[in-house]
Amino acid sequence: MAEPLWRWEALLAATGGAVAGDSPDGVSGISIDSRTLAPGDLFVAIKGDRLDGHAYVEAAFARGAVAALVARSALAQIPPQVGPLIVVDDTLAGLEAIARAARERSGARVIAVTGSVGKTGTKEALRHCFAAFGPTHAAEKSYNNHWGVPLTLARLAQSARFGIFEIGMNHAGEITPLSRMVRPHVALVTTVAPVHIGHFPSLDAIAEAKAEIFAGLAADGVAILNRDNAYFDLLAARAREAGAGRIIGFGSDDRAEARLLDAAFKEDGSQFEADILGTIVKARLAAPGRHLVENALGVLAAVAAEGCDVAVAAACLADLTPPEGRGARTTFETPDGPILLIDESYNANPASMRAALAVLGQVPRSRFGRRLAVLGDMLELGAAARELHEALRDPILAAGVDKVYACGPHMARVYEALPEAQRGAYAATAEELAPLVLEAVRAGDAVMLKGSLASRIGPIVAALKERLAGRGGDP
Repeated sequence: MAEPLWRWEALLAATGGAVAGDSPDGVSGISIDSRTLAPGDLFVAIKGDRLDGHAYVEAAFARGAVAALVARSALAQIPPQVGPLIVVDDTLAGLEAIARAARERSGARVIAVTGSVGKTGTKEALRHCFAAFGPTHAAEKSYNNHWGVPLTLARLAQSARFGIFEIGMNHAGEITPLSRMVRPHVALVTTVAPVHIGHFPSLDAIAEAKAEIFAGLAADGVAILNRDNAYFDLLAARAREAGAGRIIGFGSDDRAEARLLDAAFKEDGSQFEADILGTIVKARLAAPGRHLVENALGVLAAVAAEGCDVAVAAACLADLTPPEGRGARTTFETPDGPILLIDESYNANPASMRAALAVLGQVPRSRFGRRLAVLGDMLELGAAARELHEALRDPILAAGVDKVYACGPHMARVYEALPEAQRGAYAATAEELAPLVLEAVRAGDAVMLKGSLASRIGPIVAALKERLAGRGGDP
């Protein structure tokens, strides 16, 4: 029998909880979602803004949970004798306690990543590269918030050699407690850009919030920073103040220790040569975009900082593909010709929107004669929303976009600012825009879809895939 992720006694010691019901020997995993729970898991009943996990305790046991972590105040709503329970005052605090115990017992080298853009893709690249050197643990999804980080940490097995953590925020003060929980040996900041600017007085304040990742940095830890970003000096100063033993810059700047020497950006990927702390490597990325090459430099810097073989890691990058919603590409071979979908629907901000438009602009006309952009509002930009949306006109024109399909009040301004020939269609909502997009797409089109999550561009992607697969294309 495999060693459990957590033995029962260790869970009780970590949480300080009381036991109700018979006690299992241990749990093989930890879940906060009864729908995706695996047999053998501990179900943690988190009370969120919309749903209360205590309403799903019975369903969790039906799916194979061996125990549940529940709040004392919610016991009355849980069926009696449903299964073994650990009873605590607050379940999120209980999950955090398990997370801290996981970090305390772990011998893994821990790398944490934050930044305004590119966190999840960089986390995936770190996971992929470090897996070549030993058992590597990272969140399956973009679990980077106040419950996602402790959940990921609580799932860290003692056998892991490396732990990769993504830490996000949309308000000041959110990263500090998460960094102190994770206690990274290496902290990587991809970049600072006007994302969530509606919650901050200035871009300087966003940079200070990103610098919170150094709050938990291990003694003499390593800070890896974007040398090409205007906030390199500020971040470096904050890292030194936090006790960083080494600061590594990455980018095209001549002073970068992980420096880009040469790059070729193509429609289906990029090739580059770089000097990574004195080692010259050549690498290929299976996804296009200069921003991905820049983040890959940070990944290779982290590999070098941990004393692993940079050439091996560089080779690993070749078969890394973008996650769904973050640049994933699907080509449908229809009877009349190919159609390319570029799915950027997970989220959007000014920097990532420009990068996605630039990638669309690299699609070859020889295979895809039309470039279509389906765009939803970028949210949480506050008073800067109008200016930042209107600034998208030039990147749209530079990318040679033939038709723009837009939804949302902010994108309305972008749409109206475009030449009439480039206006495909506008609708107030994504639901109203979807049929217009489905009707417009034809063979020979390259379609890039992007917007903030709440703008609901994702369902348009799903509808397009369903429609095109129905034509006989292979998704």
